[in-house]
Amino acid sequence: QVQLVESGGGLVQAGGSLGLSCAASGRTFTSYSMGWFRQAPGKEREFVAVISWSTGATYYADSVKGRFTISRDNAKNTVYLQMNSLKPEDTAVYYCAAALQSSHAVEVGTPDYWGQGTQVTVSS
Repeated sequence: QVQLVESGGGLVQAGGSLGLSCAASGRTFTSYSMGWFRQAPGKEREFVAVISWSTGATYYADSVKGRFTISRDNAKNTVYLQMNSLKPEDTAVYYCAAALQSSHAVEVGTPDYWGQGTQVTVSS
């Protein structure tokens, strides 16, 4: 069982930056590809970014490419999402996700575990 706890959400002005963290429980963090999703009001949850459990390779949704950076610290069992040049349309609840040995499962929205979410609001 893996528990994911996000932190770092908040209110920021357009053009600003915000960093999210997701702390994972358990001793097998290195076996999980980790990702971020978001869900805006009235919209479906959408994929944002993923980082591979094995190679550290990353992949991003087109909407955030070049502005967001996903990274992980295996010693701290934590995955991060650095968000720069934020836009009002980035406003959403951001969720952390984990999939055992599968970045693909994260990308298609079928991870093994989800966090509870953290709110990010970007004002114009």
